[in-house]
Amino acid sequence: MKADVRLAGEVIIVDLEGNLVAGVGDEVLTEVMNELVAKEYKKILLNLSGVSMIDSLGVGELVASVKLGQRFGSEVKMTNIKGQVREVLDLTQLLPVLGIHSTETEALAAFADKPAS
Repeated sequence: MKADVRLAGEVIIVDLEGNLVAGVGDEVLTEVMNELVAKEYKKILLNLSGVSMIDSLGVGELVASVKLGQRFGSEVKMTNIKGQVREVLDLTQLLPVLGIHSTETEALAAFADKPAS
């Protein structure tokens, strides 16, 4: 799993690439999220366009990322979920709960509706 971080206005975007599965994938997401909340970013967008596979541990890490953000006053959204990842999140009924947007543009617009804290 690889994570690249970029800034779009006041939103920090994490471009994830690879498999979000037990082992390296889940550790990378945890490390990135811990660093972002420590730096007090309030608007975090996880771009999953490069994630081709997810397992139960990966699902747990996505949920943990949202909860971690909430605990530290950050809003976490996700975008570009497709293929097997979308199927798994749909089966777990997490799609409506996780703050998922179809495109990065749509997600950025949703962040723009709320001022940074």
